[in-house]
Amino acid sequence: MTDDRRPGGSHADRFVGEQDLTTWRTRLGRSLVRCVRWLARRLGPHAAVLVPLVVGLGIAVTMTVASAEVYESVMDQDDAAALDEPLLEAAMAVRSPVLDTVVTAYTHVGGVVGMPVLAVAVMVALALVRRSWTPVVLITAAAAGSLLMTVAGKPLVGRARPPLEDAVPPYEYSASFPSGHSLNSFVVAGTVAYLLVLRQRARLSRVLTIAAAAVFATTMALSRVYLGHHWFTDVLVAQTLGAAWLALVITAHRLHLTVRHRGTAPVGP
Repeated sequence: MTDDRRPGGSHADRFVGEQDLTTWRTRLGRSLVRCVRWLARRLGPHAAVLVPLVVGLGIAVTMTVASAEVYESVMDQDDAAALDEPLLEAAMAVRSPVLDTVVTAYTHVGGVVGMPVLAVAVMVALALVRRSWTPVVLITAAAAGSLLMTVAGKPLVGRARPPLEDAVPPYEYSASFPSGHSLNSFVVAGTVAYLLVLRQRARLSRVLTIAAAAVFATTMALSRVYLGHHWFTDVLVAQTLGAAWLALVITAHRLHLTVRHRGTAPVGP
């Protein structure tokens, strides 16, 4: 995440509006800064930011396992069916050949081919515009983490997708929980929005950027329900996990900025 200190370098990422991202107001935040500064003095600033990211990924995978256990417990009691089945029926009621084609094309954007291509294209564009490795590191780390959470979560529950007769082809046969489209689109869109917001000075621009990312992630998740490729609870939990992982990635970047701009001196109480 190395940037130089020219205008447009890493120091330009310090503020979102008037908020200084290197200022930590909570006790937990200040404790994290102390830990990272301690690591930076011993391992160097780059290694110091990678450690929180790796630890965060471990936390994210643990959350995936925990959510799978809770999810499975809920499913055993058929509580989810009260929400999933009516929403699938509602989606089937509004389907049409034209809408099916449009939504299928759209959902491919968040698939195993579309999302990596989109993420790499945006990552390269942002890296060139910013003349910085920050987009490469953040988007790669974010996408790798969400993919690992998807891969870890599916075999833990092994939930079957909605019946094929209720789905729109082409059919999918992997486990239904969690929805990879929903998890990956949330994380990638959220990371891109974060990177854009860091360089946007107008409040309206920041609001529109965040809104666009939210719309993309939400519609991608709903497309999975509409097509009958996932149950609603699959996409809901996937987005919850995505939000948690995104928060960890952003926190790791803030810690990097803090060490970079405020040095490695010990923090007071």
